[in-house]
Amino acid sequence: MVATSRPHVNSVISEPLWVRLALIALALVFLGLFLMLPLFVVFAEALRGGIGAYVEAFTEPDALAAIRLTLITAAISVPLNIVFGVAAAWAIAKFDFAGKSLLITFIDLPFSVSPVIAGLIYVLLFGAHGWFGPWLVANDVEIIFAVPGIVIATIFVTFPFVARELIPLMQEQGNEEEEAALSLGAGGWQTFRRVTLPNIKWGLIYGVLLCNARAMGEFGAVSVVSGHIRGETNTMPLHVEILYNEYNFTAAFAIASLLALLALVTLVLKTVLEWRYGAELAAARRL
Repeated sequence: MVATSRPHVNSVISEPLWVRLALIALALVFLGLFLMLPLFVVFAEALRGGIGAYVEAFTEPDALAAIRLTLITAAISVPLNIVFGVAAAWAIAKFDFAGKSLLITFIDLPFSVSPVIAGLIYVLLFGAHGWFGPWLVANDVEIIFAVPGIVIATIFVTFPFVARELIPLMQEQGNEEEEAALSLGAGGWQTFRRVTLPNIKWGLIYGVLLCNARAMGEFGAVSVVSGHIRGETNTMPLHVEILYNEYNFTAAFAIASLLALLALVTLVLKTVLEWRYGAELAAARRL
């Protein structure tokens, strides 16, 4: 019976050579058209005017302001998302409490709501004619069309990434190691720092990496709340749009190439982390 079943299994899992080659060719064509070709076009257009024009696009004051604002926004939103993501994942994975399903739903909310709609909601809340607008105007507090609004919108669209990466990881690891540490006299912070954090470090880094990439590349929500003030509230994606609409294609593609480089670096780091994280997880499962 065993001898007769093997050919059947092989016939199921093995495809003819031409089928495999066709699938591989289809995948390569798809990657070439929708990934490699656009990247090639971005860098080719960015360098069309020469290295001098390429470098000049980054030294222009508005471009420097856009790069600086993008870095500031990421530097604020990513650490806050780390704190929220770790706390939310810890609560969801380690404890049972009323409203747990509701919290998970709220974490997934940015995945189901358009970023433009999210930006519009913040305008309705904090705009001059919004719910809190009169109080903000009376106290000379600027949120919409200012840096705080950009940061808030970015935090909203990026806060699921860390939490969603850590929740399944913590749930799979269970509570045994933390309970053992507590039984040996370790405090809560000491247990987190010496037991939980080492166990989730690769998943945490992976989530932070994705969160940072989204924070730097966010367009929709930031576009609504920024006001497109050149040199003040334009991030790199918004600056690319303005340059392109002004037919300054060399500068637009130059800034876009920087975003593309950040995406490529993120992709490489993501691949490395997946390999490292997958190897550690496989080793832990064998134990």
